[in-house]
Parts: sequence; C-alpha cells; structure tokens
Amino acid sequence: MTLVNRFEVTGPAEQFEEAFAATSAFFAAQPGFIEHTLHRRLDEPASYVNIARWTDNASLRAAVARPEFQPHSAALRALAVSSPELFEVRLHAKAADAE
Repeated sequence: MTLVNRFEVTGPAEQFEEAFAATSAFFAAQPGFIEHTLHRRLDEPASYVNIARWTDNASLRAAVARPEFQPHSAALRALAVSSPELFEVRLHAKAADAE
C-alpha cells in the first residue's frame, strides 16, 4: 500500500523538513512501515510530496492512532497543509541495468 501525501508548506521550509525528519524516525519504528521518500518540487519550493510504502492500511492507521504520533502531527500541521491519498501498486518498472 502506498501513501502519497502532498504538503503545501506555510512556514519555514527548514522547520518543516526538521519536523518531517522527526516524524520519519517515529514511522521507521512502526510495524508495517517499509520506506518513504520526501520530494521537494523544483519550481515550487513550498510544495512537497511524500511517498510512503506500508505493508497494509491497517498498519498505517495503527501508527497514526498512537498517542506518540500526535505531537508529530501537530508540528507538521503548524507548518504545512497536507493532502494524503492511498494507492495500490498496479505496475512497477526498473531500468534494465538496475540491480
């Protein structure tokens, strides 16, 4: 399961990235979390997208329901507006010479 979460940063970008890094450490310790990548838009530096992979939706929901997540959520909400959406992989490709 893939979470695609777009962020429009309303505060300082450095503070957003620091808050996101702290949130990242929290998620990395949660059951079902696989990986994520935070991207910053080249032509709109206040626009970010996070692409996160989880084993299943239930694991993601359990992680965000934990009381320990609430300070992370509040810190991000203070600095950005987010638009999360859930997806399932339908096609995956790699370069022919990729390992």
